[in-house]
Amino acid sequence: MRTRKYSALSCIALVALLLTGCESAYYSAMEKVGIHKRDILVDRIEDTQEAQEEAQEQFKSALERFRSVVNFDGGDLEDAYNELNDEYESSTAVAEDVRNRIAEIKDVSEALFDEWEEETRLYKSSALKQDSLRKLKKTRRHYRQMLSTLERSESRMQPVLDAFQDQVLYLKHNLNASAIAALKGEFGNIKADIERLIREMQVSIDQSREFVETLKQS
Repeated sequence: MRTRKYSALSCIALVALLLTGCESAYYSAMEKVGIHKRDILVDRIEDTQEAQEEAQEQFKSALERFRSVVNFDGGDLEDAYNELNDEYESSTAVAEDVRNRIAEIKDVSEALFDEWEEETRLYKSSALKQDSLRKLKKTRRHYRQMLSTLERSESRMQPVLDAFQDQVLYLKHNLNASAIAALKGEFGNIKADIERLIREMQVSIDQSREFVETLKQS
């Protein structure tokens, strides 16, 4: 687990958020202890990368459990169902975590870009103002590319979860050999969808890392 960059002083910001329920109060309190929106954005992107990596591992685990069920050759079918259902529930949980992380990225990025654009009006030097606007435009463009990839990979999760849920429910309602045969017929499609999801999540992770480097240089 990655160690958070925030110092103990960030507790002040957390208290402000709890008291007001407002993200803007949180950002303001964090800035007072030297942690700016840019820092928070980087941290949230890295948290999302971590959540995606955990999701990749969970979906791999779910695929292996599904494989073991369709290759079932004796034992308690109800135990097999319970194990598969546990994998489904864990997969649902990691997918929700990724969604929440993306929402947090969008919130702070909007605040950051709005602040950046507003503060360009304070420049007295035209050259410095134009340079700042140029960097803002470039950073926004890279951010939108990253976000698009991130949201596309996230959107792949729900169809996989829906198909997974169908298989779990069918097994629950038909704990017999014919249910296993039916699941075996769907295994190829689920395998292909999960493998594509894992690949797209990796593309998203790689692109978000590139964006973080771009942000640090802007």
